[in-house]
Amino acid sequence: MFQEELERLCKKNTGNYTVNKFIHRHYENGGVPVWVDKWGVDSRADTLVAILESESAEMGFRPSVFHIADIKTDLDRVRTLNFGSDNDVTSVLARLEYNLNSAFLTYAAGQRYGFVNPIVVLNRYDVREADSTGRHVVYRRLFDVDIESPTDSFFHDAMAHVATDGLGSFLRQAEPTTELYSRLRQMLHNTNEGQRQKILVNMERCRWRDNLNLQAYQKYVVVNVPAFHLWAVGPDSVMDMRVACGAVKTKTPLLSSLISYMQVNPEWMIPMSIINNDVARHGGDSGYFSRHRYYIADRKTGKHISPTSVSAAMLRSGNYRVVQEGGAGNSLGRIVFRFPNNFSVYLHDTSSPGVFQRDDRAVSHGCVRVQRPFDLAVFMMEADSDEWLLDKLRISMGMRPETDRGRDYLDQLPPSVKTPQLVRSIRVSPRVPIIITYYTIFLTPDDSLRHYPDVYGYDNVISEMLKPFTG
Repeated sequence: MFQEELERLCKKNTGNYTVNKFIHRHYENGGVPVWVDKWGVDSRADTLVAILESESAEMGFRPSVFHIADIKTDLDRVRTLNFGSDNDVTSVLARLEYNLNSAFLTYAAGQRYGFVNPIVVLNRYDVREADSTGRHVVYRRLFDVDIESPTDSFFHDAMAHVATDGLGSFLRQAEPTTELYSRLRQMLHNTNEGQRQKILVNMERCRWRDNLNLQAYQKYVVVNVPAFHLWAVGPDSVMDMRVACGAVKTKTPLLSSLISYMQVNPEWMIPMSIINNDVARHGGDSGYFSRHRYYIADRKTGKHISPTSVSAAMLRSGNYRVVQEGGAGNSLGRIVFRFPNNFSVYLHDTSSPGVFQRDDRAVSHGCVRVQRPFDLAVFMMEADSDEWLLDKLRISMGMRPETDRGRDYLDQLPPSVKTPQLVRSIRVSPRVPIIITYYTIFLTPDDSLRHYPDVYGYDNVISEMLKPFTG
């Protein structure tokens, strides 16, 4: 009867799907009760209730999410032997076993992995295309960070801690241990309701833990989109600079990867979205293509096609590439920092440095433009890189060299050679991790807690998804 009642409760409840599925599987496979034994329910249940009540009061969690009132009522029934006709012993004990497991595992998994799944929420946020009926909707992918997720191993470990009376320490260890999370939690004690929601949303972001462990690397790069800022963190120093990110309609995706190489004076393969919206209408206008240093190539053969023979319809067909030649004036600037990702985005220089004087730098088609590209390139290189290599990079980027060898080299060039290409590509070894993230309250490497505007509106959607937990 006890087993049957537990299975009925598992099928009836539709709360946290992952937790409920594990509980059902545990008992279906002959798992023994964790909280209930022949003596009833011991003080571990009281410990859990006390922790959840304290956390609910401090962090704004809704007690009903963790069945606190139901658990306390049923604990009283068991301890006073106050069972009515609708609450026989078996039903009450089964309900306690289920609710205690559900509360404990929901809270533990939420603190360890997040109460909101950003992969689901943010990747169903921006509509890329939809038919007139609204039945066929394609969303723009915005979140591609390889975050940790709860596994059966985690839940088994959690239950094992209950059995050994270590549930309190397990729950403390489940919380994020970062300094940002700790500072945000402290801020909850003295804040208004509007600010409280912003704090809770950023605490939730702290729970989404990237499988790319930055601490395992000597140096790494962090871009925080709302800050429009980049930090390059090395073993003994931190370099920071302004960046420009994607506009609201072409948001910079959140991701983690490893920077593998730098490309100097890159060509710009113009995306089809820009061809359709901006370039195609100039089909046949050779002057336009010449001014912008664009060329057109057949995608199948690679053969260059004269702009005078290509119409707007042909450009929009997708059969032709439009490419901007590398060098001065190229939209990507003089250098691109490449890393594998599913969006064809990267860090790059820009031909319009004036953008860095603006406060609102949400201007790009998704890539991240960096304010100090040469300095970032030096950061990526090995510490013992020789000065001649740095000068070759400077010369290739149209900068003045700093060594006598570099200056002599330029002085000996004929006037017709403006910017020699001495370096085309530099491998980044070891590869440098990059995380493009989104925090509207952020702890910078100089230990400053900064507040930023919610430029893409993510705070609102995450706050809405937290409401079942926070009220």
